[in-house]
Amino acid sequence: MELYFSDSKPIGRTAKELRLKQKAKVLWMTGLSGSGKTTLGLALEKELYRQGFLVMLLDGDLVRTGINNNLRFSVEDRKENIRRIAEISKLFVNCGIVTINCFISPTDEIRTMAKNIIGQDDYLEVFIDAPIEVCETRDVKGLYAKARRGEVQEFTGISSPFDIPPDPDLVLRTDIMSIEESVQLALEFILPKITLQE
Repeated sequence: MELYFSDSKPIGRTAKELRLKQKAKVLWMTGLSGSGKTTLGLALEKELYRQGFLVMLLDGDLVRTGINNNLRFSVEDRKENIRRIAEISKLFVNCGIVTINCFISPTDEIRTMAKNIIGQDDYLEVFIDAPIEVCETRDVKGLYAKARRGEVQEFTGISSPFDIPPDPDLVLRTDIMSIEESVQLALEFILPKITLQE
């Protein structure tokens, strides 16, 4: 397939996907703190990279120490946090890069906003499903305990709501599946969507 470039426009997404030999998508992992989003995202990123895909992983610690370091945890700041992440993800997609996002993104409203920014065809929602009791046992930072003592305000699952996604593209039960099993299911889901058909 021969591509023609205009001197007045940037190189388009299709050309970049062809160069990278992949289709760009955003895999948006949502779930409670401690559900396993980042652990699973990192394992999936490594496996996709091993298979030849160019992947970018974004999570809360990464963006809140950089581009979103001026945001706190109010409702307004959480919404702005996700808005910026979605805009960044859209840039990665337009560059042909597969993006894995690991964010609590607790409400239907906030996830719908992200989907609308990224584009419905490029946004794949994965619900990392684990009961709060299990998440609390994995909480190495002690945030759940602090939230229950009232030391952390507006903590998702304790003093702030989490809307269970009504229609996710994939559900991974990390309370009953190993990381390896979860990664395998995620691979079976994502590979057909990011593999460039020759």
